[in-house]
Amino acid sequence: MRKSFLAGATTIVFLMSACKPKSNPEEYNAKAADPELYHKSVELLTEVIIHDIFKPPVASRIYVYANLAGYEAMVPGYPNYQSLGGKLKGFTAPAAPEAGKEYCFPLASTRAFLKVARTLTFSASFFDDYEKEFYKKYEAMGVPEEVMENSMAYGDSIAAHVMRYSAKDSYKQTRGIRFTVTNKPGTWVPTPPAYADACEPQWNKIRLFTLDTVTQFMPPRPPMWSTDKNSEFWRETREVYEISNKLTEEQKRIAWFWDDNPFVMNVVGHVMFANKKMTPGGHWLAIHETVSRKTNASFEKSVEGYALSSIALLDAFVACWDEKYRSTKVRPETVINSDIDPKWQPFLQTPPFPEYTSGHSTISAAAAEVLSFVHGDNVAFTDSTEFKHGHGVMSFTSFREAALMASISRVYGGIHYRSGCDEGNKCGVKIGKHVLKVAQTRKQSNAVTQVQ
Repeated sequence: MRKSFLAGATTIVFLMSACKPKSNPEEYNAKAADPELYHKSVELLTEVIIHDIFKPPVASRIYVYANLAGYEAMVPGYPNYQSLGGKLKGFTAPAAPEAGKEYCFPLASTRAFLKVARTLTFSASFFDDYEKEFYKKYEAMGVPEEVMENSMAYGDSIAAHVMRYSAKDSYKQTRGIRFTVTNKPGTWVPTPPAYADACEPQWNKIRLFTLDTVTQFMPPRPPMWSTDKNSEFWRETREVYEISNKLTEEQKRIAWFWDDNPFVMNVVGHVMFANKKMTPGGHWLAIHETVSRKTNASFEKSVEGYALSSIALLDAFVACWDEKYRSTKVRPETVINSDIDPKWQPFLQTPPFPEYTSGHSTISAAAAEVLSFVHGDNVAFTDSTEFKHGHGVMSFTSFREAALMASISRVYGGIHYRSGCDEGNKCGVKIGKHVLKVAQTRKQSNAVTQVQ
């Protein structure tokens, strides 16, 4: 009787197991490769960066490590792509997935991204709320529990590998070091209304990703302060003053659109308060997101674009900040208030660091070169990235056109001289091309291989 019962029970279990539909890896991997899952995760990181008020250079560091992790965790599932191990400075290829185990690499990718993003920011509650529902989406796609566990564990291992890499970039050693203002004529001093300390004066010590040295594409010496009213310095200063006094509505719109100041200080009487907004690096990653959606870019192409753009942004910030604190050039506001018009104010608030070269110009050009490779040279798009922050909507015929507009916007804003913008743009173009030459993501790459 007992043997009969056990046999019957075994038969029932077998039949139930046989009737249970088997997961189809091809089907659930295709669903998991929805780029929206990665786009939304990057959006979350940007929201946290805005909330935590990370400075633009520091934000670029957060973006690059998170997106490097996302890219590396994706690579084993996409044979046309290759690890950046051995290509980026000091970065080794992470361990390969375990043989014989089944993985969902899009899930591993988003997991690695989120793990690093959480580690490098402060507001963990944002990630807690997001991840409560996020991973359930993969379960609903039919990803088996074992595959979920394998994939998330692999994503965690990639995140740990990238975090070990991040720990050696000299970031900790640059914390808490303040810039000494010399008050020498023509050199930078804090500007109204907050008169804030100089931002990240040691950023040129941060490890580069692709450049040979921080001075590899060092711009020419800028027109420096002079008492000669016929000098190039004074010509540029007068230009800023004259343009600002007759700004057209279109010029105002352009300046405001590209402001990207993450911490604008407002002074009303005795009250001082700040508005928090997106950083310029975050703006360019959002442009990549916009174009990826418009062109229906695949998961792997989207992740590649985030990784390459982030690398270009980081290297551009380091190179630009090296020049800023080499030349320590005075801002237009200081000179104009002192020697031309004490009541003059720029259209945009002057950020707290030296003028030459323009950070917006440098990082925008670098990002534009990379995105022109990822998506094509002449992809038209409409950018509404900061519409929710009151900065409007603009359309462009290409990434490079957008970068040039971002550059000149700083002259319209009254916070940069023309030479700082022009030379920053030239430097950024060279950096972007160099990133594509070094950070070869595709096994059969048609990336630009020469810096022009």
